[in-house]
Amino acid sequence: MDSDSTTGTTIAASKVEGTKVYNLQGEKLGSIDDLVIDKASGQVRYAALEFGGFLGMGTDIYPVPWSRLKYDTGNDGYVIDLDKTQLEGAPRYAQGADPEYTGDYGRKVYDYYGVTWL
Repeated sequence: MDSDSTTGTTIAASKVEGTKVYNLQGEKLGSIDDLVIDKASGQVRYAALEFGGFLGMGTDIYPVPWSRLKYDTGNDGYVIDLDKTQLEGAPRYAQGADPEYTGDYGRKVYDYYGVTWL
C-alpha cells in the first residue's frame, strides 16, 4: 500500500494501530492495539483498545464496538463518550491473550456499551 493510505475518508487498518483514543473531555484513554473484523461480513466489530498499565507494562485490552468511536481531526485520534471509570469496568482481557469472540462474548461487550449486537 502506498504512503497515501491515510488520505481521504478511508484508512488502512495497519495505520489505525497506535492511534490515540480520547474521551469527550479530551483525556487520553489509550490507543488502538488492533482491529477485530467479522470474517463473514467483513465489518470491523471491535477496536482493541490498550488501556492501563505504565510504560506499556500491565496494560489490558478492551474490545470497544467500532461504531462507538468517531474520528476527530482536531485530536488526530478517535473519540468515545466514555470516562476512565466506565472503561475500567468494561470487559477486557490481558494483552497477548486471544479471547474467543463468540456471539455470547460479543453481546456482553456490546451490551456494556449500550450497542445493539449485529
